[in-house]
Amino acid sequence: MCVCNKIKYLYPHFCPNLIIFISNKKATLEILGFTLAAFVGLSLGLIGGGGSILTVPILVYIIGINPVLATSYSLFIVGSTSMVGAFKNYRSGFVHVKTAFLFGLSSITTVFITRNILLPKIPLVLFTAAHFQVSQSTATMVLFAILMLLTSTAMIRGKKKEITEEIYTTSKNTDVFKLLISGILVGFTTGFLGAGGGFLLIPALVLILKMPMKHAIGTSLLIIALNSLIGFAGDRGHFIIDWKFLITITSIAIVGILIGMFLSKKIHGEKLKKGFGWFVLAMGIFILVKELFFG
Repeated sequence: MCVCNKIKYLYPHFCPNLIIFISNKKATLEILGFTLAAFVGLSLGLIGGGGSILTVPILVYIIGINPVLATSYSLFIVGSTSMVGAFKNYRSGFVHVKTAFLFGLSSITTVFITRNILLPKIPLVLFTAAHFQVSQSTATMVLFAILMLLTSTAMIRGKKKEITEEIYTTSKNTDVFKLLISGILVGFTTGFLGAGGGFLLIPALVLILKMPMKHAIGTSLLIIALNSLIGFAGDRGHFIIDWKFLITITSIAIVGILIGMFLSKKIHGEKLKKGFGWFVLAMGIFILVKELFFG
């Protein structure tokens, strides 16, 4: 039963104008949420990350979905969108499948274990101190906000040194151990917070493997897609999925990534990354303040 019908049932003499206002407000927020979904894809297409950083807050604060369910929805939206981007990058020669397999081997396994085994065991209420109660939903959003602050800082600071195709091609020393450890860390992040890990993946690919930025973006999209979709598969049976809503918002995000990939050929990625970094920083502060002081 929708909100308006509940109000009519419980309060038959309730002001009709207020019911219309509530209905219109909900519809407006859904339209805003669907519009912002395009920016999720846009971010993935332009800078190879940022999808889940936007998706979870959109689902929670604008559309009104429970934070834990929102992390599950985020995995499907970001995973499906990233897979489309990865396919187009693969056709352009910007995806290194062997690297994606090595990195993904540890991260995908970690994601599946986290979502399918560890997450269901976490209680809805983590602890209570005096009159202060910390729920699983609150902890999820606080940790997500901290991740946003860390990743936004890295984006704003940026890296001045650009790695070329020649450096990557001639580099033969790959630290497989560091690569696997990085995969596990990204896997935990994806599993617990529904974050695909693009902002963790790209620095790892660039710094550990000396991979050029364009190749790092293309390869990270494939890893994000595999991580996220495997994580979503691990949620099977734990949530009731609204497939109509999920497919609709995912389709809009896919349109966004196609636009983002087109624009990435014309706009310098570093300028976009810093601008987006400031936006993510502001959102992270907002979520942290809201959850800790007004939750």
